[in-house]
Amino acid sequence: MKLTDKMARVADKTGASIKSVIKMLAQSRPCGRVVAPEASELPLVVLGNGPSLSDTIAQYGGVLKSLPLLAVNFAAIAKEFTDLRPRYYVLADPHFFEAQASANVERLRRALATVDWPMTLFVPVSRKAHAHRLTGGNSCISIAAFNPVAVEGFGALERRAFSSGMGMPRPRNVLIPSLMIAIRLGFKVIYVAGADHSWMKTLEVTEDNTVVSVQPHFYSDPDDEKARITSVYSNIRLHEVIHSFYIAFKSYFAIERYARSRGVRIVNVTPGSYIDAFERSSLATVSVRPDATPSLRAENTRSNSV
Repeated sequence: MKLTDKMARVADKTGASIKSVIKMLAQSRPCGRVVAPEASELPLVVLGNGPSLSDTIAQYGGVLKSLPLLAVNFAAIAKEFTDLRPRYYVLADPHFFEAQASANVERLRRALATVDWPMTLFVPVSRKAHAHRLTGGNSCISIAAFNPVAVEGFGALERRAFSSGMGMPRPRNVLIPSLMIAIRLGFKVIYVAGADHSWMKTLEVTEDNTVVSVQPHFYSDPDDEKARITSVYSNIRLHEVIHSFYIAFKSYFAIERYARSRGVRIVNVTPGSYIDAFERSSLATVSVRPDATPSLRAENTRSNSV
């Protein structure tokens, strides 16, 4: 590498590091840590909501039910939710916390009200005070917080920010904070299912220059939610959509580097997934002790500031 290229790279890293520190000082808050003691014996399965999850549940439902699961977004409105009984749930999009809830968020609230097993709901630290709107005071659901603050820069800064929970790779979608939360929970093996990320197959531009990006789920989205998503994308240009994809796929490589530094394996078990950062396998390779019972304890540890 030429000296000028090295200098430019150092300058970029320095600028990104300074920006990240400023963001953490302004936005991040100590939020404690939730520790999962079953992590020493069991892997965690992070469930994305991609269309392949239907087949995964049909084929490996028994395996999934025997492992701790982490669900995201509108998974609770799916008919499979109460059967799978996920122990962890992550919401990141501001849409879930708006004062005027959409019809689909109302469906989510009703679904969460039916939870009758121990579950921890992770929300952005700035939204924790309002999370009761989503749970309706359900005593089975504990609320925990995370800092969705993007951190980039020198490796030492990134690792310190990630390990303290004060920041994470750019959280373009909910899978990114979910994987970082899974690592902080203490799991040494994390499987990722339903993370198709094959949006590029559906990307198109109409004759009136409207960008169409279909992001199907393993459940059927109601018409009002489809209309909301169409409205959200109505003023987004193609280069913005593609750049958004770039951010997400780049963040997965940052997560993989950090996971390896912590001795954590992230294994993508999603058939046909477009994520190329993690090793690939199948849930057919997973064996579980029949007497393993997931449990949870909360550890009120203080997060280190950066």
